[in-house]
Amino acid sequence: MKNPWTTKNTKTIYENAWIKLEHHDVVIPSGKDGVYGKVCFKNKAIGIIPIDRDGNTWLVGQFRYTLNAYSWEIPMGGGPINEDFLESAKRELKEETGMTAGKWTNIMTIHTSNSVTDEEGFVYLAEDLTAGETAFEETEQIEILKLPLMEAVQKVMDGEITDAISIAGLLKVAKMFNL
Repeated sequence: MKNPWTTKNTKTIYENAWIKLEHHDVVIPSGKDGVYGKVCFKNKAIGIIPIDRDGNTWLVGQFRYTLNAYSWEIPMGGGPINEDFLESAKRELKEETGMTAGKWTNIMTIHTSNSVTDEEGFVYLAEDLTAGETAFEETEQIEILKLPLMEAVQKVMDGEITDAISIAGLLKVAKMFNL
């Protein structure tokens, strides 16, 4: 489909190591002048669902500054745009859970809040797990929870997991395993 929007000009309003906020002067689909704000992410969102031979998975809990709330999520983090996303997934799994995986499957691509951001996420299924030591970043205070995959899915259904990438990934894996 042809793009019905015309960008007249773009101006960076704010920028840091993770995001850039842009102001766009546009012509909207009806032909009138308008404005649009866009949050541009400098990393890709990388989520991992580790599954062991017994059907268990791991969640990580941490306080999310932006929400001013504690959040349970799948292990995840930012993958630099110029880095292979699978390598980012391997690094994030090791950092947050201490685990490495012998088998990796990319199970989905997801766009979050696509009306105001260009964020793109990738979710991987990690299997054939080996335990190891975590390597948290200095901004992370993470709690790790091992539980059956179905209990993690129930946490989604009960509203205990609210992160969009975690919800989408867990529900996709549940469907893949016919849970």
